[in-house]
Amino acid sequence: HVQLVESGGGSVQAGGSLTLTCVVSGLTYKANCLGWFRETPGHEREGVATVYTSGGHKTYYVPSVRGRFTISQNNTDNMIILQMNNLKPEDTATYYCAAGPPNPRCSGGYAAPSDDYTHWGQGTQVTVS
Repeated sequence: HVQLVESGGGSVQAGGSLTLTCVVSGLTYKANCLGWFRETPGHEREGVATVYTSGGHKTYYVPSVRGRFTISQNNTDNMIILQMNNLKPEDTATYYCAAGPPNPRCSGGYAAPSDDYTHWGQGTQVTVS
């Protein structure tokens, strides 16, 4: 049984930082695609940052967050971490962590649609004012 449990959302002023964490359990693939997505009302879920857990650990960042957000893994604690710095009001959204089987987009460090991911956390709200 796969579970993803997020924490770390909240409210912050523009220019501030937040760290989102996601504890992952129950994955059975030897390698996985892990990532963070975000969603705002009336818009499609957007891939923010993804990482492939094997073979070079390729990462992908949506252009709007490059240089500000960093995705990382803590294998000891089975966690996916999203460090968000210099936050902007347009970063306001519900953030979801996600896990899925390997696919060429994720392993190659390219944008991947949410359909590539099979397991999702419950979401955590980030509000930047």
